[in-house]
Amino acid sequence: MPGVVRSTRRRREILSGYAFLLPSLIGISVFLAVPIVTVVWLSFQKWDLIGPAEFIGLDNFRAVLTDGRLLHSLIVTTLFVAAALPLQTVLGLGLGMFLERRVPGSAVFRVVLLLPWVAAPLALGVVWKWIFAPTDGLLNVIVGQRIEWLATPSLVLPAIVVVSVWTNIGYVSLFFAAGLRAIPSDVVDASRIDGAGRWHRFRYISLPLLRPTMFFVLVTGLISSFQVFDTAYALAPNGGPERAGDVVTGRIYYEAFQSFQFGRAAVMALVLFVILVVFTLLQQRYFRSRTTYEVA
Repeated sequence: MPGVVRSTRRRREILSGYAFLLPSLIGISVFLAVPIVTVVWLSFQKWDLIGPAEFIGLDNFRAVLTDGRLLHSLIVTTLFVAAALPLQTVLGLGLGMFLERRVPGSAVFRVVLLLPWVAAPLALGVVWKWIFAPTDGLLNVIVGQRIEWLATPSLVLPAIVVVSVWTNIGYVSLFFAAGLRAIPSDVVDASRIDGAGRWHRFRYISLPLLRPTMFFVLVTGLISSFQVFDTAYALAPNGGPERAGDVVTGRIYYEAFQSFQFGRAAVMALVLFVILVVFTLLQQRYFRSRTTYEVA
């Protein structure tokens, strides 16, 4: 009899656990699993959103991988990530160290830093387009000469990088500030007593103990940088001059909703998905043996 009671109680606990998990499972199924399956299905179809879908096998893959547009967008996006991710990480770390000191006015400064991140990216892009305007734009007024920031191919991508870093730097700095505050004060005090200077405390104590935060910031930053769309769409519609700002997500959008080639757009989305998974796994493998989560 005691065994039957324990078995019944165990089943009830299992059912209760699944009941609590059910809302999350429904959310994952509706917003993650179903879209992924739909994209995979679309990649084998020819569909213009109006007529019936037609199965064409691997034709979409051959078309996307041979016409060169996806490769160009991947190169542009890689250049963007290579510039934006290190900049927002280094600047965010510096601002995080400033916020961690809790100097007077840091609370107001924290709110100001976070405002661009919580604002609508497309609206920010429109504002920055006015700033980059060649005739009466604020930037040209400061510089004192007329520069076609968004009409010169070599300047389009740097402009997108600047706006993206400006938007995300507050978000990154808050995470670094929280990570710095989580470092045990007795470890820092002991190093100070031993004569360690500010640079040595940062190099050998703060930075190693910030690796969990660094891992999170780099992974989320890499994913968001590869998925940049609103800023590029606002500053460089249709990729800008000579497609200098033609990022991958923008190319997916134009392929789907301008050319109505949803099958090819799905293939591009799958390629981007695979790239993000590979980079995330590489980062996880790199940080796995170099990350300290607690200090005994």
